[in-house]
Amino acid sequence: MLNAEINSNVLKELVEIVGTIVDEVKINLSEDGLNLKAVDPAHVAMVDLNLNKDAFESYEADETELGINLKKIEQFLKLSGAGDIIRMEHDEEENRLVMEVNNITQKMALLDTAGMTDPNVPSLDLPLSLKVKGKHVLNGVKASENISDHISITANPDGFEIFSEEDEDMVRLSLGKDELEEIDANEEVRSLFALDYFSSMVKCVSSDTILDIELGADYPIKIQFTFADGNGDVRYLLAPRIEST
Repeated sequence: MLNAEINSNVLKELVEIVGTIVDEVKINLSEDGLNLKAVDPAHVAMVDLNLNKDAFESYEADETELGINLKKIEQFLKLSGAGDIIRMEHDEEENRLVMEVNNITQKMALLDTAGMTDPNVPSLDLPLSLKVKGKHVLNGVKASENISDHISITANPDGFEIFSEEDEDMVRLSLGKDELEEIDANEEVRSLFALDYFSSMVKCVSSDTILDIELGADYPIKIQFTFADGNGDVRYLLAPRIEST
């Protein structure tokens, strides 16, 4: 059972965050809110998202699973304006999601969740962690997109760097430790990542969002942040691109 109302801005943010990884997802509902975990088809990236019931205008749900096509939700959201309230209800008899906004009602067929698993979130004890404003990372990604299809990320006790190079062109974003919100590092680490994945993950954050990043040498990168006024949290994991020797 689901009977809820949510601000369109919050739902748009959720769809954008998850839609960078997958088009279809299983959402686990409980009386406290929702959770979802998904891995992209290439098994390169993962998203783990929680949205507390306090993020909703009203929320009532039993423990259940809903298989959602995010593209359908995205299309429906185009009917709403900023700040509009969207009503959602699970029609259990027809197994459809009923959504209403601006006097428009749409019923969407739900996906069969039988073959949709909850991937295990790997337990990573990464040696370096830092907090940085989203605007810095967004600038580094934007500059790198004109150079190459991959980026290297390096961090050490003195700061953080995004670097991209292709042929004779290069771009570097360097931030000293005083330009970071926080850094905990005893060594230097460096990893290489596919730019398209990394870019899609960070482009859904605002310039003032604080990104909590954990790194290891040639380990997956962990990127965490909150949304929905702190009532939602998301964790991305992105596998490194191992350089050939």
